[in-house]
Amino acid sequence: MQSRLEKLGYEHRVVNASISGETTEGGAARIESTLSNFSPDLIILELGGNDGLRGFPPERIKDNLTRIIEQSKASGADVVLLGIRIPTNYGPRYTAAFEAVYRQVAEDLDVKWIEFFMEGVALNDELLQADRIHPNAEAQPILLDNAWPIISATLDGTL
Repeated sequence: MQSRLEKLGYEHRVVNASISGETTEGGAARIESTLSNFSPDLIILELGGNDGLRGFPPERIKDNLTRIIEQSKASGADVVLLGIRIPTNYGPRYTAAFEAVYRQVAEDLDVKWIEFFMEGVALNDELLQADRIHPNAEAQPILLDNAWPIISATLDGTL
């Protein structure tokens, strides 16, 4: 992403504040210090997959994402929410409730979002790590292409 921003003349600096295995609860606990340490213009929020894989209640995930977004917006940062889908291990009712969280949060908080940023990656074993869940290095350009339209439009103020 940093290379693309520079190539296209953006002066933003990319900071990856993610932690592998993070849950929305952890993200909500860390957001204040992250905002204080980096003063971001834009937060690209892709969080919740680990919650879903652990069967956490969708309402709790929604509350945590809401807290992260509200604090981010209050700091002056724009937010882009990257939606996630999960395997159907917990059944169709849980899966549907989990996936609906992203739409609900985006609508409630007027945040631009992508329904499923892993489109074209999630079911391609060549683009996944051995766990068949997390994307590998080869998937990163595809993920950036998936998210780029909403990121660039947000940076340009056209959304």
